[in-house]
Amino acid sequence: MSSQFDYSELQQIIELNSHTKNKAGVDENGHVFSNWMQDLGFEIKRYERVKIGDHLLFISNKTAGQKLLLLGHLDTVYPVNTFTQFHQDEHWIYGPGVCDMKGGNYVALSALRNVYQTLGGIANIDMLLVSDEETGSDDSRALTSELAPKYDACLVFEAAGKNGEVVIGRKGVGTFEIDLHGKAAHAGNHYIDGRNANLAAAHMLVSLTALTDLTKGTTVNVGQISGGIGANTISPKANLKVEIRYTKLEEKKRLLNRLNQIVCSASNWGVSAHLSGGIQRDVMQPNANQAALLQQLETIIGERLLTEKRGGVSDANITSAAGLPTIDGFGPFGDGDHTLDERACKASFVKRIEQVTKILAHYNAFQSKTVAERESAVVN
Repeated sequence: MSSQFDYSELQQIIELNSHTKNKAGVDENGHVFSNWMQDLGFEIKRYERVKIGDHLLFISNKTAGQKLLLLGHLDTVYPVNTFTQFHQDEHWIYGPGVCDMKGGNYVALSALRNVYQTLGGIANIDMLLVSDEETGSDDSRALTSELAPKYDACLVFEAAGKNGEVVIGRKGVGTFEIDLHGKAAHAGNHYIDGRNANLAAAHMLVSLTALTDLTKGTTVNVGQISGGIGANTISPKANLKVEIRYTKLEEKKRLLNRLNQIVCSASNWGVSAHLSGGIQRDVMQPNANQAALLQQLETIIGERLLTEKRGGVSDANITSAAGLPTIDGFGPFGDGDHTLDERACKASFVKRIEQVTKILAHYNAFQSKTVAERESAVVN
């Protein structure tokens, strides 16, 4: 593929606001992408949603052989009228979603086009684009998990690392809220009659933070705490918002067990506590099947793929947790994602498209027709 690349189509979708809560914008992004995929012979299965954008599954013909799932998302983090500009210089493209992850989706599309142009069709390669990844995939998680067992491997098109690294590990993440209910009392006249929810929350904050173990990649963060009525009142209520991240399933079990114990400790201060929330995305942990997939891909492209692990999560966590061998980071390299400085490296687009084209050509099970058969089909 030439190093010269036409970014006008990418500009078209980048300039469409597709904030997760902007259903119309997300659906328009999906509509544009659907038109491109239909040109390649994909059938579209639309999972309609009322409050968020529709999830889209692009389905190719099926025949014998391994089945490959390409995975991306249609939404971005930028609300309407906050960041819409697309521009470029010699080395970089700038704009909302250029690396997270409209740029990655476009890498997949470009590689599919290359394969289609070579053989005239695509088989055994499907693509799923969900609409709510940036808010935790709360709606699409079940769909992704349900589809995963139908495939033999999954490539996810989040941004690559600085040196083209693909992602083989991501932390698991859970988000929780603890609501504490005590008893209000006048802080001067009836101090001993109160049950201080703020005091219980403070003890919990210390205990939760102590669960962090950086040597194991485990972090527990009480990101927000609130409570009370005023300085002269024993606090009757408090709330903590907690996030856990972990790199191993053993740590997940430890954290959940201790979290429940800490919540139960509220009774030590005479207050009651209610825990809500749960695991948002489970850990993407390197394993033997993933290693075999990585080795196969390196053989296909004829070069080594550098790898890395990340603390952030993606929908690769979901497919990996469902048992599907998954490798992430097949998008372009970029930085500044989730900021007004988001950008992606032009050279990385070219490199990734070349690599993914080779991979998809290997998985493509489309049986090309002879010239005579094609001419006959046109005549008839």
